[in-house]
Amino acid sequence: MTVPLGRRERKKAATRQKIADTALRLFLERGYEAVGIRDVAAAADVAVTTLFSHFASKEALVFERDDDFEQRLTGAVTDRAPGEPLVPALRREVRSMVRHCTADGAAPIFRMIDGSPALREYEESMRLRHAESLAAAIGADPGLSRGTTADRAMARFVIDAYALARAASDPDAALDEIFRMIEAAWAVARPSGDSTGDSTGEAGL
Repeated sequence: MTVPLGRRERKKAATRQKIADTALRLFLERGYEAVGIRDVAAAADVAVTTLFSHFASKEALVFERDDDFEQRLTGAVTDRAPGEPLVPALRREVRSMVRHCTADGAAPIFRMIDGSPALREYEESMRLRHAESLAAAIGADPGLSRGTTADRAMARFVIDAYALARAASDPDAALDEIFRMIEAAWAVARPSGDSTGDSTGEAGL
């Protein structure tokens, strides 16, 4: 059960969101490279130190859902219902993330990212970090882990599925196609002699 935020936490969250919203508005209006940290702080009516207490870098202002997405991915592993197979849980979470990132109004943001080397580099490092966290969550569950290499490969496949589907003309169809391949790869990685596993009930993606 989610614990309600206290007043201080709500205030911090509101300030963080205000900074992120202000930064995105300025970046889209003026161009990412043309806007500095001081410009964002001034427009959001906060001190630069306050901005940096919420965001570690200028690039992080664009990816303000970074931590949330990482927690959702690992939570798809650790918080799934008892006995729920891994692949459908991950597919469901990735589908939700893709739908969020392909909603109306998202296209200009991704055009901005694609047009900025700094943002593309940050996004790639973010994906690698998310993949490592996801692999660690899979590896920590002895009922799931196929070994370090397989767990890390699985995590990279899932992160790449998000990126590929987000850019597809039909994201839902792309996810279904990609996750059929992910399921097959995960089944092959099952330890030899193991008659149980996550593929049970996962056919018909």
